[in-house]
Amino acid sequence: MMSDNNIDVRSELKNHPKILSALFGLMVLLSQVGTVAAGNNGVIYGP
Repeated sequence: MMSDNNIDVRSELKNHPKILSALFGLMVLLSQVGTVAAGNNGVIYGP
């Protein structure tokens, strides 16, 4: 049953390459945001 879903997704991405590029861009953006969030360990000084 799971392989049927994979085939459907694969055929949809093959028929719509703009969706594939949008997903790729989103993954790149999320990886950059995660790196910035992990590296933001500055000290916050109170009042």
